[in-house]
Amino acid sequence: MNSVLLTAKGKLVFEGKPVDAKPLMVLNAALVLESKCTLRSLFRMIEIYPVYEEINPFWSEHLAQYRSCSKQNSVDSGLDHLLLTKTIEMIGFPGEPRLDIYHSLHGIQGKEMLEIRFFTMETILDLPFRLGKLKHVVFGDSIDLFEFETVYTLFEVIDAIAWELSFHGSQRACELRR
Repeated sequence: MNSVLLTAKGKLVFEGKPVDAKPLMVLNAALVLESKCTLRSLFRMIEIYPVYEEINPFWSEHLAQYRSCSKQNSVDSGLDHLLLTKTIEMIGFPGEPRLDIYHSLHGIQGKEMLEIRFFTMETILDLPFRLGKLKHVVFGDSIDLFEFETVYTLFEVIDAIAWELSFHGSQRACELRR
């Protein structure tokens, strides 16, 4: 599988060359993150390649929120990094058998996985961003789940981050709704 590198500055590199034209051509490539990638790197990528904003309708709202944040390093959240994971869950008894595939974005603090909805955008924007292992849950047994190395396509990450951030809320956002 071809891979595409996301740099900390939000640029994509494919086959050793910067992606300048036709960014849609690399959507199916396996995403590799430069070690200094952060959530801000992903937002920069969406700004550099605006066609990616059309992948998910939530991107326009997320970009507006991102642009209202400081352009400098964000406030310390106490988290070590952000982790995107992929889960495959087999469900079958009782009821109709099915297979669910979904992504989750969490903040990691030590060995603890925390929901990001309790953190403001400013506090998670400059955290290191990592891609996690695939979790395989069989018939609802989340205790004995299996974990595997996996790849994430660029498309998958763009869509998953937009979806996961759509659940992101902050106390400030809640106060504004009153």
